[in-house]
Amino acid sequence: MLRIVAVTGMPGAGKSTATQRLVSEGWKRVVMGDVIRAETRRRGLEPDAKNTGEVMKLLRKERGPSAVADLCLETVALSGAERVVVDGIRSASEVEAFRRNARVLLVAVAASPARRFELLRERGRSDDPLTYEMFAARDRRELDVGIGEAIAIADETVSNQRTTPEALAAELAGLVERWEKDVSS
Repeated sequence: MLRIVAVTGMPGAGKSTATQRLVSEGWKRVVMGDVIRAETRRRGLEPDAKNTGEVMKLLRKERGPSAVADLCLETVALSGAERVVVDGIRSASEVEAFRRNARVLLVAVAASPARRFELLRERGRSDDPLTYEMFAARDRRELDVGIGEAIAIADETVSNQRTTPEALAAELAGLVERWEKDVSS
């Protein structure tokens, strides 16, 4: 049966960093934000913070609250992978969509707003906020979509407040290893 480690957390919390070890161990990684950025480009728009935010909301309006999860599941089905890390869960509806199709471990990655803003500034992706005001507006948009509920219903939580990327990835890998043993027994 398909196994999905679904990773949620506020923007910049360290979701991608946390998943790196699983990917190096052979897990297929699907990034929900990449799906939104691709759809933004498909619609002829630059994938900046404003446009990706608008397309994220439009997708959910057009196709329902699990729209991005449904697109990710299409990608997973095409890949044939049996062990998948989905990076960027934003709502309970998305979690439910994945749980209808797989065994799911939902993990939240947590970090303070100050830490997340610092990490986003270091990352420097095209849709990352340039100012703290843009950062706060992005947080509000994500909360409006339901990310707080996804974080609240997480099966496990890991902290990226005072850790190294390697330790964060190792902590998630350890959780997943224990979960896989429980699922297999």
